[in-house]
Amino acid sequence: MQEGSRKAIIAAFFANLGIAVSKFVGFLLTGSAGLLAEAGHSLADTGNQALLMLGGKKSRRAATQRHQFGFGNERYFWAFVVALVLFSMGGLFALYEGIQKLIHPHEAESLGIAIGILVAAVALETFSLITAVREVNHVKPKDMSYWRFIRTAKEPELPIVLLEDIGAEIGLIFALIGLVAAHFTENARWDAVGSVAIGVLLVIIAAILAVRMKALLIGESASTIDQDKIVEALTSTADVERVIHIRTLYFGPDELMVAAKLGFAANLTVADLAHAVDAAEASVRSRVPSVGLIYIEPDLYRDTANA
Repeated sequence: MQEGSRKAIIAAFFANLGIAVSKFVGFLLTGSAGLLAEAGHSLADTGNQALLMLGGKKSRRAATQRHQFGFGNERYFWAFVVALVLFSMGGLFALYEGIQKLIHPHEAESLGIAIGILVAAVALETFSLITAVREVNHVKPKDMSYWRFIRTAKEPELPIVLLEDIGAEIGLIFALIGLVAAHFTENARWDAVGSVAIGVLLVIIAAILAVRMKALLIGESASTIDQDKIVEALTSTADVERVIHIRTLYFGPDELMVAAKLGFAANLTVADLAHAVDAAEASVRSRVPSVGLIYIEPDLYRDTANA
């Protein structure tokens, strides 16, 4: 796990832990459905940061005879678990609480306390979001949108923290609107509507994360840009006449495997071929540092169209 991801996770963990405690206290004092929904959301987020750290730790284990490609995919697995936690503990809990309060409305008490807690939570979430955005900008190309970064990043932690923080900020706004509307309209159901809106928001975010993590768990190839770099590195190697075909697969965010069938010059000796393969591997790793294992199959190119 990169240092930037670790910083973003730690900032989000402590921010969400403080927010969760304050929201639960606020719910006990006010009985606000929106505060309870937000408390469940923040508690889920706190647990999620711990799961991401756990995944990072497990992924660093050395390869074994049974798991010969290592444990890099642990980070994807625990990130998928995060999506499930966000869906259940966050989204479904908020929906349940909101629907219950719609059916059995309960007027929130101590509006000033509730608003004060939510405003403090906004400040803490803003700190966490700023940290996440700063770390994302260190790794995201300047011309890439944040949405595209979330959909294409191979490292799961930063997209998760970024989406969670954005969702938390929007959820807090929903809770504030619900509380204020319930107070001035003297209709407690507005507070419940805020809780339902938070639940829908969290379910959507969880679904986005689950779809992305599923794709990474199944196995994704290198980006088009990195594949082009790999092909360029191979074809620029002496004695490599062409790339017949190439396959790439991520076993973890920093572990890209490359398998390629290359056409070499026909007059090479075994020793010359071995040197050419070594040179091709070194060239690939210099262009794409995330490449780990490289399997090269030497062959002679046959133009079947003219055969």
